[in-house]
Amino acid sequence: MRALEPRGPLVLALGHGAHLLRGHHAARIILLVLVVVVVATLLVRRARHRSHVEVSTTPPIVAGGAPPPVAADGLDPASPTSIDPGPPRSRSSRHGGAIVARGLTKRYGEKLAVDDLSFEVQPGLVTGFLGPNGAGKSTTMRLIMGLDAPDQGSVTIGGRRYHDLGLPLREVGALLEARSIHPGRSAYAHLWMLARSNDIPRRRVDEVLEIVGLSAVARQRAGGFSLGMNQRLGIAGALLGDPGVLLFDEPVNGLDTDGIRWIRSLLRQLAAEGRTVFVSSHLMSEMAMTADRVVVIGKGRLIAEASVAEFTARNARSFVRVRSPQLDVLRAALEAAGASVASDGDDALAVRELRAEQIGEIAWRHSVLLHELAPRSASLEDAFVESTEGDLEYRGDRALATTEEGPAR
Repeated sequence: MRALEPRGPLVLALGHGAHLLRGHHAARIILLVLVVVVVATLLVRRARHRSHVEVSTTPPIVAGGAPPPVAADGLDPASPTSIDPGPPRSRSSRHGGAIVARGLTKRYGEKLAVDDLSFEVQPGLVTGFLGPNGAGKSTTMRLIMGLDAPDQGSVTIGGRRYHDLGLPLREVGALLEARSIHPGRSAYAHLWMLARSNDIPRRRVDEVLEIVGLSAVARQRAGGFSLGMNQRLGIAGALLGDPGVLLFDEPVNGLDTDGIRWIRSLLRQLAAEGRTVFVSSHLMSEMAMTADRVVVIGKGRLIAEASVAEFTARNARSFVRVRSPQLDVLRAALEAAGASVASDGDDALAVRELRAEQIGEIAWRHSVLLHELAPRSASLEDAFVESTEGDLEYRGDRALATTEEGPAR
């Protein structure tokens, strides 16, 4: 008899079924064999998938002993088994890995979005990601998250590419687009879907909804949410796996004053726990109060990578604001003394190179009446404007901006 060649279970079943076609009830037997093979294959695959996690032996518990709720869109948030990642991690020591970009380059057709960009984002700090519109910030974040592939260069998170992470939501959380949520799905169902995909226990969904303040609307469909509510839901999704690395692209968009203060406190708390926090924003005043370091880019290239204090001192100078009804006389006297003078509104000057005491003495010698003599410290916004002046992709009327908001220092 000829030796049988090794074959897979499905092939053997089909061959056996073909032989039985010559017998009675052949179709029923073939169908039964196929069902058995498919079920066995699925059970083997499921067992292999669960071999690296701890499976809870008790069903999910709902407050008050009530049965698990069902979301408004029909997605059952309960599961026959609840996969538990293990003991809760300490909130005081959730360390993240560094984000390291080396020579990142990305083109979209003729558009060079990111140009040989290298930087590092370290754990334990809030790092602000700054740049004018069109600078390449969102593209860079997409490259970090593996949503786009770089044409050149590499980016790693804790030494690994995002695609190499086994359960990525447990290691990296991101809010890149607040509206990327199915409008017909409830907030709870959206988060439970994400949790199940990364073996995150159901109790964590309730925790993050409480953190972001959406517990009261958890069963409402996301399609009826405001931009601010969608931002909070996106932040909940980023926090879902309790990750050590977090990326937020313009997280304060749509938030009210209380929400902005809340996100500021949240970011600093996450960094204080040892996490890596990378956040982009156009609100320089907010970044000045939130960030420890900044990565500044323009036209896809690195402009600066430094602490906020170092970047501000390097790229912006302090000045003295002077108001007087005799500006022409005062301007001439100050310029004669070597000061750099610029208009700061209709009745004021921004004076550099001289201290307030020196300006006061010059005004006294020339019998000039002063209404204001106020030293002004350089701000992060001033430094940002100075450092990105040559990298603006979209320009407004600077003369109009100077008239309405003071000089672009």
